[in-house]
Amino acid sequence: MGDEKRLSDTVIRLMERGVSIPNPSSVEIGDDVEIERISRDGIVLYSGTKIYGSSTLICAGTRLGYEAPVTLSDCQIGPGVELKGGFFKKSVFLEKANMASGAQVREGCILEEEANGSHTVGIKQTILFPFVTLGSLINFCDCFMAGGTSRKNHSEVGSSYIHFNYTPNQDKATASLIGDVPRGVMLDQSPIFLGGQGGLVGPARIGYGTVIAAGSVYRGDCPEGGKRLSEGNSIVEKNFHPGFYGDVQRRVSNNIFYLANLLALKEWYIHVRKPFFKLQEFGAELYEGVREKLDMAIEERLKQFAALSEKMEQSISIAGRIFDGEAAKDLIGLKREFSNNWSGIEECFAGKYEEQTALDERDAFCAIIRERVAEGETGYLSTIQSLGAEEKQKGTVWLQSIVDHIAGRVFDLIPSYRK
Repeated sequence: MGDEKRLSDTVIRLMERGVSIPNPSSVEIGDDVEIERISRDGIVLYSGTKIYGSSTLICAGTRLGYEAPVTLSDCQIGPGVELKGGFFKKSVFLEKANMASGAQVREGCILEEEANGSHTVGIKQTILFPFVTLGSLINFCDCFMAGGTSRKNHSEVGSSYIHFNYTPNQDKATASLIGDVPRGVMLDQSPIFLGGQGGLVGPARIGYGTVIAAGSVYRGDCPEGGKRLSEGNSIVEKNFHPGFYGDVQRRVSNNIFYLANLLALKEWYIHVRKPFFKLQEFGAELYEGVREKLDMAIEERLKQFAALSEKMEQSISIAGRIFDGEAAKDLIGLKREFSNNWSGIEECFAGKYEEQTALDERDAFCAIIRERVAEGETGYLSTIQSLGAEEKQKGTVWLQSIVDHIAGRVFDLIPSYRK
């Protein structure tokens, strides 16, 4: 009776609901946590678990803190998820996603089914498609990554890898698209491998089947995929002018494609994934958590893209001092075209054009999904994996049309950036 008095009322109520808490005196549950959003089935909260936030959602079979203490704040946790140790805030973990100890998962992350990371992984504003695996000692913020077909054939980031997402000019318009949404959602693409002890300098675009050799810091793009990439460690000395940007064409273009892919992914969740959420406990709440994180991701990318556009005037001023002739004219022209058209560019991403694009293709593909559900298919992964090539192509055409249409509208405003 004395031990029970030392426990919070919330911990006692959770145990009464059937949540397993082996060492209840070591578990802390915030007053704002709604225990009705925590499943009764198969949940284990190990020693040192702390849970906060009114939007926190924990589905059946979740295990928190097996390897080390866990702090969880305003996350939505799908069924069978294991977060073995670390800090997790305002992110979503879908069925059987897992992270080992030492993780720091900050705002705006979505780990889809069976995506996972080994120990000491840091991510923020990162989206991992099913089966994507992060090794140990990794910093992988501001990324989208897809590829692979199963847990045995998956995209992987090797240990001690860094996605460089902050520039010497102090901007973060640097998100990298590793794979893409229109093909990645079909779970049939070749995996991408980013070798350990290396890095990727954002913003980059990397296609399916790409291998970046271990020990390489890659600074380019390979959207076509299917290549082995490596870079040496030679050092080139150049003058550095704080606030100056050289050719911004690649940087701007990669931001455009990243945002267009996020909008396509949002449509995928609305029209394809939503019915599967409805079939599970807390499905509506879990779906809303994902939608919120997608909105956060789009908002973050627009904010950072806008900040980049605002830096162009300073760069133009510097270019006028350090260059002359045609070189200065070309550099200044690109920057001014981007900066002067920012409001129109922003409207392309905020104008909901994704909702109006390729509707026939969307409806044809969604009819296929509805038929599968009506026939008794309840699993999202198994349904997508069972689709034939022609059926998948319908969905890919729909999503790629969204990406192409939105990107095309932007490039119409800044034609010098169109390749």
